[in-house]
Amino acid sequence: MKHNRLYRLGFLLVAVGAWLGVGASIPAGYYNSLEGKSGQALKDAIQELTLQHTVLSYYSLWSYFADTDCMPNDPSRVWDMYSDDTFYFRSGSRAAYGMNREHSLPKSWWYGYNEEQGYAAYTDLNHLYPADEDANLEKNYWPLGEVSTVLFDNGVTRVGYPIKGQGGGATKVFEPDDRYKGDFARTYFYMACTYQHYDWKYTFMMLNNYWKTLNDWSVELLCRWARADAVSDKELNRNDAVQRSQNNRNPFIDIPTLFEYIWGNRQGEVFYLSEAGMSADTTTYTGDPELITPVQDAVLDFGEVAIGKSLDYTVFIKGRGLTNPLSVQIYRDDYRMFSIPVSVVSRTMANSPEGYPLKVTYTPTSLGLHTSRLLISDGGLVGSVGIELRAKCVEVPHLSQLTALGATEIHGSNYVANWVPAKEEVDYYIITRTVYNENSVASRTETFTTEDSHITSYPFEDREAGETHTYYVQSFRLGYISDPSNVITVDDTGITGIEANKPLQVLAIDGGILVKCSEDVGRASIYNMAGQEVRRIDHLCDDMVIELPRGFYLLKTTTNRHAWKVAVR
Repeated sequence: MKHNRLYRLGFLLVAVGAWLGVGASIPAGYYNSLEGKSGQALKDAIQELTLQHTVLSYYSLWSYFADTDCMPNDPSRVWDMYSDDTFYFRSGSRAAYGMNREHSLPKSWWYGYNEEQGYAAYTDLNHLYPADEDANLEKNYWPLGEVSTVLFDNGVTRVGYPIKGQGGGATKVFEPDDRYKGDFARTYFYMACTYQHYDWKYTFMMLNNYWKTLNDWSVELLCRWARADAVSDKELNRNDAVQRSQNNRNPFIDIPTLFEYIWGNRQGEVFYLSEAGMSADTTTYTGDPELITPVQDAVLDFGEVAIGKSLDYTVFIKGRGLTNPLSVQIYRDDYRMFSIPVSVVSRTMANSPEGYPLKVTYTPTSLGLHTSRLLISDGGLVGSVGIELRAKCVEVPHLSQLTALGATEIHGSNYVANWVPAKEEVDYYIITRTVYNENSVASRTETFTTEDSHITSYPFEDREAGETHTYYVQSFRLGYISDPSNVITVDDTGITGIEANKPLQVLAIDGGILVKCSEDVGRASIYNMAGQEVRRIDHLCDDMVIELPRGFYLLKTTTNRHAWKVAVR
């Protein structure tokens, strides 16, 4: 029997209207810009529509997951598409224990948080899902595909070697459960349109300088999955919830046959909304004034912001038939903590296809939770539209310097970077890697980020023969970054950088841990995450290997007041 892990550490109350069939639904006129287009023009029109959305903060995503990914019969429980384990939302914006904020299209494919390409894809809820940590770890940055030889299978997520013709050169592929294959296909269609201008680092499924973005084998797979797994109520309701959060939608969910016009069996045909059961009027609009976005009771959750910092969100105000300027104002409760640069938006800008980008800024002057509302009125509208603003101001974090540990699981092109967890609360870790060629010349420096704060290792599988790699680690919290750790070197002669004068280091290895110590550290105890002592060692010695089952552990000694956390795979 499958063991379900129950984490009941506080439920986050969420709006469940979408699950009861009273979601935001598709705003009138939302898809008018797609009418009468085909091929690349249709794909470009989708990008113009979806790219203009509120770019959220990475720290606040769990607050939104409580609306986008809750179970219909239990809003406190996470709907996880990566496992059948049971997880519950925690209070506030912290991740549920044992879960990650998963980029279904791996962030490493476009260099993750990239200043040049922008932050939008990094926090886009249309491809971010809460995911079982173990499954996410195995999924890694592998492409979607169908598994021929299974290496990992938890009943929902399968990872293994791909069938012939798939993978795009990747060693492994990730195969979701049949009930979610269409979900992932429509997610990838959205990403291939919305971020088609990105420079793709990994091209397992994506192509640069090609308007279709997806390569041939990916098109065949995703189209087949989309046809076999029809749009579900889960996707429809999630689409409504995403719109409430970031003011855009996934067109491939609302219009299930849309992908056929770009990649499928209707390529080259002109798309008309009437074929999707919608009406469109691309002539001058003469109906009553309407506000397309944002929708009533949308929520902007800024998450946590350190005092002395500020955070901006952009809300696209888009309408049609507006006869007068729109009035915008912030009112109620902690309105002094939030600001907007204008009080009036011209009807011309609001009626335009692009809409008006209204910047909303949170600049806290005191600690604690802060709420307010953004009110949009006038313009000829009947009534007004209100948006809830939420934020929490916390103390400026103090981040100590981390200790990088030697790489483990070194074989062929693979190795795993490791480090000691931070002593204080952090959001995630940043790994900076420099690659040197066989002539010891640096060829590139790259940064990678973990999904969450409890991950203390990062796998690499791209080291070429003759290359030397170095890495150091930093922690990140609310816009602050710690000083760089010590530098670890991985080359053909082994690992350097860890023969330090440190009394104790603990490295994860296959099936257990390896202890490195430069002096007697006395008796040690190892505890599992339930707080149970699973092993006691009277004298911890240098180069001692301790076999342990897969899982997370804490190692404590009588001579060190800090516990060492390690993940055994």
